Amino acid sequence: MKQATGISQRTRRRRTAIARILPCTLTVIALIIVWQVWVSVAHIPSSVFSSPTEIIHATIEAWPTLKPALLITTYEGVIGFICACFCGIILGVACYSWRALNDAVFPLLSAAQTMPLISIAPLFLLWFGFEPMGKIVIVTLFALFPIAVQTIRGLQAVPQFFVDVALTCGATRTWTLWHVQLRVAARQIFGGIRISAAYVFATAATAEYLGARGGLGIWLQAAYNSFRTPLIFSATVVIIALTGILLLIIHAIERILLGPDERWDGSGQ
Repeated sequence: MKQATGISQRTRRRRTAIARILPCTLTVIALIIVWQVWVSVAHIPSSVFSSPTEIIHATIEAWPTLKPALLITTYEGVIGFICACFCGIILGVACYSWRALNDAVFPLLSAAQTMPLISIAPLFLLWFGFEPMGKIVIVTLFALFPIAVQTIRGLQAVPQFFVDVALTCGATRTWTLWHVQLRVAARQIFGGIRISAAYVFATAATAEYLGARGGLGIWLQAAYNSFRTPLIFSATVVIIALTGILLLIIHAIERILLGPDERWDGSGQ
């Protein structure tokens, strides 16, 4: 009986996942078809607006130069994102634990997010030169804020009885914070991680565009300077693909660590 129930739940989860993915997939396919037909029927020059087939063809042709740029941006984005996750969670826990630190640091952190990248990138060029380290620091800085905010809010939203039970059983406040409160707040923390992940590679590429030795930003700049519109679209598609892969990895890690989210997987019904 339990085995049948387990199979039924897994089947329901699969069906729920397919039902959630299918509408978006069909919408993307429909948009690509409309895009291709519109460009073909309207006879729009590829230098103005490229069709999907032209973008794919240009990407394949340019792959020998696109691949090294892709690897550089991936390295900068991934390392910067990992640093942002670690520093964001630590900072969020520290601000939650010490009100004075929160009052002192949080306004500065919020102000840092309002600075446009184009205004601070020259400073990082002066400090770090054209090396990837400067781009990693920029990615870390801009990805840090959502993770720290969601960590603080997640910890604040933990019901007090979780803390009371742990303390009653003899746990220290430090152990309770790291093993109970963070575990309960983990879903909300992962929400902040997802928000940060959505901008990681775009931030890295933009920083490269403003000054670097290599990467998708420089590759995009070269395509723009030579008026090769299909390659501009190629760089955009690659950044979107990298972001999608990163979000899928985060989703997989969340499922492994926390299990399926019953609110979305239908298992709580």
